[in-house]
Amino acid sequence: MRERVLITGGSGFVGYHLIEEALQNNLEVFIAVRKSSKISHLNDLDIQYIYPEFNNKETLSKQLAEIKPDYIIHAAGVTSARSEAEYNRINATYTYNLASAAYESCPDLKKFVLIGSLASVGPLNTLTGVITEATPPRPVTAYGRSKLLAEEKLKTVTGLNYTILRPTAVYGPRDTGIFIFFKQVVRGIEPYIGNTPQKLSFIYVKDLAKASIKALYGGNNKTFNLSDGNFYDRYELGNITKDVLKLKTLKFHLPVNFVKIIAAVAEKISSLSNKAAVLNIEKLNELTAINWNCDIEAAKSDLGFYPLYNLQNGMAETLKWYKTNKWL
Repeated sequence: MRERVLITGGSGFVGYHLIEEALQNNLEVFIAVRKSSKISHLNDLDIQYIYPEFNNKETLSKQLAEIKPDYIIHAAGVTSARSEAEYNRINATYTYNLASAAYESCPDLKKFVLIGSLASVGPLNTLTGVITEATPPRPVTAYGRSKLLAEEKLKTVTGLNYTILRPTAVYGPRDTGIFIFFKQVVRGIEPYIGNTPQKLSFIYVKDLAKASIKALYGGNNKTFNLSDGNFYDRYELGNITKDVLKLKTLKFHLPVNFVKIIAAVAEKISSLSNKAAVLNIEKLNELTAINWNCDIEAAKSDLGFYPLYNLQNGMAETLKWYKTNKWL
């Protein structure tokens, strides 16, 4: 009998790759999605669905008791919200509700894996140094603070066996975030915010999925930073994109204060439309941060996580997928 895993956020970018990796590891897969979620891209996958009510722990407990998962990978959450309270409710309170309900209703649950974010630690403000699991958290956005709060709430579920993963910037097929930059490059423009040197880090989504499955079986009650093990300057993503697609661009730098004005306008429009803005003033704290370089030695030694992709070969595969599927 196959072991059963419940993956939340299964209809999303990361969720899709978590499903594929779980199936390749012979797990029986349930995914938690909203009834309004687009799931047509999942039609050919051998999975079953549940529609959780994350705001209702009693209902959650009943739903979990019915499917009896051996493992839970919690990848659901938001990266854009209308307020800090909304970030905290969805990213932190819902995490606690799910973990608490799982502990109470699933006595045979072996592991709860939380897909967190390096944003919960925040960047370093100098080019020297590296982010480790011992780095004191100083998140610079409401998003990062909500992900840190999710970690803290998870740890209050006494007796729960958990692992927290903190991936840095995730890219790969089906991503719509960093994809915005790729679209600009294809149009012949290569925009940057400010001129400050940066150390950036990335992880290919397939490597994140492999780390998540490894976390089901190791790293008990520990937290791990995840990247591809390298750091890159601010131009490397653009340079690789141009090299793979055989393009030339007009590279230019937008003044930070000018982008702040654009972000402020975006915030105002979003408040009037009651929708979350993709770009806001606070988000610039992450986009312009100096150093996101993180150490992954703990994940290597405790999880056996050795990334298969660096930015060069990960981007080659990603851009090929975008071209094949006519996203670019």
